[in-house]
Amino acid sequence: MALFDFLILSVPIFLLFLLIKRNKTTKKACSPPGPDGLPFIGNLHQLRNSNLHQYLWKLSQKHGPLMYLRLGFKPALIVSSAKMAREILKTHDLEFCSRPALTATKKFTYNGLDLAFAPYGAYWREVKKKCVVRVFSSIRAQSFRPIREDEVSRMIENISKSALASKPFNLTEELVSLTSTTLCRVAFGKRYEIGGSDKNRFQELLHETQAMASSFFLSDYFPCLGWLVDKLTGLSYRLEKSFKEFDAFYKGIIDDNLDPNRPKPEREDTILDFLLQIHKEGSFKVQLTLDHIKAILTVI
Repeated sequence: MALFDFLILSVPIFLLFLLIKRNKTTKKACSPPGPDGLPFIGNLHQLRNSNLHQYLWKLSQKHGPLMYLRLGFKPALIVSSAKMAREILKTHDLEFCSRPALTATKKFTYNGLDLAFAPYGAYWREVKKKCVVRVFSSIRAQSFRPIREDEVSRMIENISKSALASKPFNLTEELVSLTSTTLCRVAFGKRYEIGGSDKNRFQELLHETQAMASSFFLSDYFPCLGWLVDKLTGLSYRLEKSFKEFDAFYKGIIDDNLDPNRPKPEREDTILDFLLQIHKEGSFKVQLTLDHIKAILTVI
């Protein structure tokens, strides 16, 4: 029995040793120069510097404008010159244009069904074409001008009332409210009143989503074992809970929009109206589902 236990413990350690050895061999064979990393974690510990941009610049002075880092088992390139940036973003843009598929962004974009995090391909080209022509065009932007002017007027009025009453005013909170409320009216055709339960819920969902998107998921850097650590720390549960709440929020908005008995909205040319129209017409080269719509709305 003791021999069996020893073998069970030895197999993961042996596999881990092979992975580390393979990563080192691959780096030496075909990777740009870069600082030596630690076993297993690579260069992750070097990213905890408070002035990260200055620290990476200093490293580039030693290792060159194209520098290799190993973040766990994930390779990374640090580009620190205009010439190398042009090579990456223009000459070889097809190889580097897709964003990393991180745990949180994959979850909130319904596995990359949005516009910003979708991998480059036929779907991304189709979504971009539709959005550029019918959502982000200059004519459409001008059509939402009354909404922007109305929201700015409301903010100025709130500031004036506080000034006349000699009360302190939280300008940061008001600007965040201005942005989110304007976007909600443009995207959903709905305004969340200050202090209302819907607005508070929406703001809480936004803050939680931002917190999840910036959280450190070990599975992003150690795919083999990181998912288990994320579960044990409760991070996976928190992400799933946040996603379900945001999904329910979107479902409620879409159901209200599709309800034939709903009150007449402020306007019927919102981004959601446009996406639902495409969904009904089936004019997309790929079948546009409600998950596609939710993912696009998340980024907007």
